[in-house]
Amino acid sequence: MSSEKAAAEPWLPAALNRGHAYRDRVDHPAHSTAAFYAGRYRHSDQAVWIERLAAGEIWCNGQQLRADAPLQAGDRLLWHRPPWQEAAVPVLSERSIVFDDGDLLVLNKPSGLPVLPAGGFLNHTLLAQLQGWVTAGRICAMADQPRPVHRLGRFTSGLLVCARRSETRAWLSAQLRESTSGAADAASGRSCRKLYRALCQTLPSEWRLGETRANTAAIGRRAHPLLGQIWCAAEPGDPAALPSRSDITLLERRAAACLVEVAIATGRPHQIRIHTAAIGAPLLGDPLYRAGGLADSGSLPGAGGYRLHAHRLELQPPVGGVLQLEAALPEALTVQGQ
Repeated sequence: MSSEKAAAEPWLPAALNRGHAYRDRVDHPAHSTAAFYAGRYRHSDQAVWIERLAAGEIWCNGQQLRADAPLQAGDRLLWHRPPWQEAAVPVLSERSIVFDDGDLLVLNKPSGLPVLPAGGFLNHTLLAQLQGWVTAGRICAMADQPRPVHRLGRFTSGLLVCARRSETRAWLSAQLRESTSGAADAASGRSCRKLYRALCQTLPSEWRLGETRANTAAIGRRAHPLLGQIWCAAEPGDPAALPSRSDITLLERRAAACLVEVAIATGRPHQIRIHTAAIGAPLLGDPLYRAGGLADSGSLPGAGGYRLHAHRLELQPPVGGVLQLEAALPEALTVQGQ
């Protein structure tokens, strides 16, 4: 099945949300509440957390704090974050639906739409829009509303798998985790194949059109000044590194980029972005990952600009035959010179 190529979707304008309550439990004694929060939420330093304490935003064991104080193991903290403005995001429409059998729902997610709350987004998410669809009666909810089985990066477009039944979500989540580049898992009966299209920087001239090369660079965490740690190409000898594999096929050479197809045999964080960077051809416009697979110290994973699309998916639902799904390519991947 294939989604129709649709006109650009409307956007939900930037708007204030209603704020959010963040709950934490202290694992071990800390000499400072501000230091605890600066370590827990690295987007703000201790000076900012002291200001939040003074503003009465933080509670400890049901008591409002007005100044910095030590913490004990087992203390329960509550940060009442005031409303903040969420950036504009695309609006899903019925044209985004690639497949819907009343339980399984597969969407062609537009670039720019976060899947779940994170990175400054709370209400402007795909999950919240699905909740709105159910409330408005635009789609059947069955036993539950559709919930994403996996994630795509905010600026990654294409096939996103959701399901209404919890058992279906569990089955598909395991299938996506255990997927290989087309080989079935004979023991479990699962089969999954995921194909992406992307624009990357120019590949070496000896890489022939139609040629496929495997990248098995392990992915691990490295130090990052803004986040503490970030996923990158792993350091040699890192015992915690995650084995990974991407099969990269050169489809087309353009003036300043290459169009590639990527079959992922594993689903590691930011795998395609890291693997294309690791071979010296980062995704075109990616502000985070540099040649070699390391991260830029001043950028974050949610930064946009790259062109990556989950194009085709083959998966086995708990009931029924294998589904072969396709999401139409965005214009940037179909038009020469983009």
